[in-house]
Amino acid sequence: MKLTEKNQESTDASRGRKGKMTLLLAGVTLVSTFGSSFQYGYNVSVINSPAVFMKEFYNQTYLDRNGIPMESSFQTLLWSLTVSMFPLGGFFGSLMVGPLVNQCGRKGTLLINNIFSIVPAILMGTSMVAKTFEVIILSRIIVGICAGLSSNVVPMYLGEMSPRNLRGAVGVVPQLFITIGILIAQILGLTNILGNVEGWPVLLGLTGIPAVVELLLLPFFPESPRYLLIQKGNEEQARQALKRLRGWDDVDDEIEEMRREDQSEKLEGRLSVFNLFTFRALRWQLISIIIMMMGQQLSGVNAIFYYANNIFENAGVNENDVQYVTVGIGAVNVVMTCVAVFIIESLGRRLLLLAGFGICCVSCAVLTVALNLQATVSWMQYLSIACVIFYIIGHAIGASPIPFVMITEMFLQSSRPAAFMVGGSVHWICNFTVGLVFLYMEKGLGSYCFLVFCAICLATVIYIFFIVPETKGKTFMEINQSMAKRNKVEIQMDKENLNDFQPALETLKKNEEGYSVSGL
Repeated sequence: MKLTEKNQESTDASRGRKGKMTLLLAGVTLVSTFGSSFQYGYNVSVINSPAVFMKEFYNQTYLDRNGIPMESSFQTLLWSLTVSMFPLGGFFGSLMVGPLVNQCGRKGTLLINNIFSIVPAILMGTSMVAKTFEVIILSRIIVGICAGLSSNVVPMYLGEMSPRNLRGAVGVVPQLFITIGILIAQILGLTNILGNVEGWPVLLGLTGIPAVVELLLLPFFPESPRYLLIQKGNEEQARQALKRLRGWDDVDDEIEEMRREDQSEKLEGRLSVFNLFTFRALRWQLISIIIMMMGQQLSGVNAIFYYANNIFENAGVNENDVQYVTVGIGAVNVVMTCVAVFIIESLGRRLLLLAGFGICCVSCAVLTVALNLQATVSWMQYLSIACVIFYIIGHAIGASPIPFVMITEMFLQSSRPAAFMVGGSVHWICNFTVGLVFLYMEKGLGSYCFLVFCAICLATVIYIFFIVPETKGKTFMEINQSMAKRNKVEIQMDKENLNDFQPALETLKKNEEGYSVSGL
């Protein structure tokens, strides 16, 4: 396709115009993140505060049924299942991402996902009346599926709809609402609100409210324009969606970019997870998101939230004041994630990743020293709390929000669902692993367990410094081009086709003899 000089000038002018935060884009961001991402955060911490009362309910229900008290070991097993079923469900939800977003679209998947929130909310809310603790464990895995889907689909949906100059900021908003969900669960879980013997079923059941809001409002917002054009082949619907999202009629430049992406992907086909692992042109992108996701979870962030009360008690905080300190930490998490929304487009993704993991690394090292010396040095308990706060700041500005943004940006339309399946699965497996082994690490290593997290943060920083590129302000095509040299794949830039992305088939065949890409 050739452009006349006049059309070329028009296109260049359009490409130079920055997208703006329209009312519609802000609306779909808020509705999708409140309806989906919020629930992830809420359910991460909702069972922490009422744990004592829920365990008493488990024991009393067992006693009423069998006439004998529950054995301590069996109660520990049931509670471990209650905690661990949520990340296990998240893993299963991640495996469902690819098939659902390809068949039902991004918006359609989010609407379907509300079933996995409303049903368990009803079951958990009525569990005390029904005198059954089994439904709580079952509901935790179902609501985990909801979180697994939403944690992957929301960043994908918003990333594909946002203009590139706002893609990073909008991409951090899901993480912001995850932190808000954590904070709201901590506040409502205070003993004088719902974290008590009568209120905990209501506390668990409230998770269904955001799902109902999303179910009612999201249908009024458009589907991802990239999905409509590239995967459904409906240019007119894609054009109309872009016009609504951008607030202007001249969207030819973005449509043209999508066409180029579509042409390049016809050489690849739609990639399955297996194809993704064997496709040389995306090798370092895949390795990068796996490393970043492992670093995000194995750096110990969920150990901090799952067992925050124990950390503060060990640091010498009064038992009655621990819940308020935990709420304060949740508030810091929200504030710093909000800061990340505003600084990501000026500082870039790479710097925030390096700074975030770097702060976490130093915090874990100093926390280890502080916990070991608090018995002999009185002010060390305050240093311990400061270390936890700085750790949360580091995670909030980089380690928590940026990896999901990078998955959206480092992959094209055909490989993005499979990439989110891989990244999401790694995220939830590591989440599950930390929740399962941290107490054993704490018993075996004591305060030195945080040195393990320190080493993981340091390794992640080193990898990001040498491998991960900056993606700020670049199109998806330009980002893939920047990774081509490391992947040892030729990318031919056809100027007549406006920098059409063309991986050289000869190079792929030479490097991967006998390889072919099949669709999902």
